[in-house]
Amino acid sequence: MQSHPTHSEEGGPVGPPPGATPDGRRGLSRRNLLATLGVTAAGGALALVSFQDDAQAAAMAPMAAKIKASAHAWCMVIDLRTCDGCKGCTMACQQRHGLREEQTWINVYDMKDADGGKFSMPRPCMMCEDAPCMYICPVGANIRTDDGLVLVDTEACIGSRACMAACPYEARYFNWTDPLPPKRLPMPSTPQMPVPEKGVVGKCVFCADRLPQGELPACVSGCPMGVLYIGDLVTDIAVNGLGKNVVLSEFLRANDAVRFKEELGTNPRVYYILGHGQSLGGGE
Repeated sequence: MQSHPTHSEEGGPVGPPPGATPDGRRGLSRRNLLATLGVTAAGGALALVSFQDDAQAAAMAPMAAKIKASAHAWCMVIDLRTCDGCKGCTMACQQRHGLREEQTWINVYDMKDADGGKFSMPRPCMMCEDAPCMYICPVGANIRTDDGLVLVDTEACIGSRACMAACPYEARYFNWTDPLPPKRLPMPSTPQMPVPEKGVVGKCVFCADRLPQGELPACVSGCPMGVLYIGDLVTDIAVNGLGKNVVLSEFLRANDAVRFKEELGTNPRVYYILGHGQSLGGGE
């Protein structure tokens, strides 16, 4: 399939390719996620770390204990082997959250592989267990939910942008302009479903308002290739927008999943499955 450029001449991400639209056939995937949430895999949270080596497993033990005590612990898996860079995930997110074209809560970057070729890498918020953004906000506008999602209280945010400077993944964005006119009745802003507002910080939220209803995040359902999976570390299940269900810990272990910039100690909850010769170490 033909891939699309993901960077402008200045090096920043651009909007979706002309004429691209998310695949609307993914709406029935709600049923798939609802089915997975009722399945509890004994010890699933602890099994997740077993694909790591002993040192990594020891470092992740506190996280595993915390996960085991939660009703849900959301994560994301991104299978780079099937990503063609179409940016359907980006466009679906923009449509769901009423974002302007320059506002991209999930970016798709062009990356170089070991042979000098290119591959596409979607990058949402990493939902880090040890997120630097959590501790730097002068007004405490960053919150973490019981199921592990790092969110922004836009009602409290004063736009200092300290969290943007602290994020090593550059996954936070300042709203410099007025939002687009709402297409439906105005809804109150919540951390789980923030309403765009000028002068505050926005970011990927994993469509946190959808998850308790058993619905997929917009980026997951909007990917025509099934690249993105929403997973639950407690039930040990993940599902993509094509309705494919996997046992999360086995899927990660069998495919040698990695985490982006794991050496920073942020313990991100986004896992990548690499193809041949790929490395998350550098892009264009």
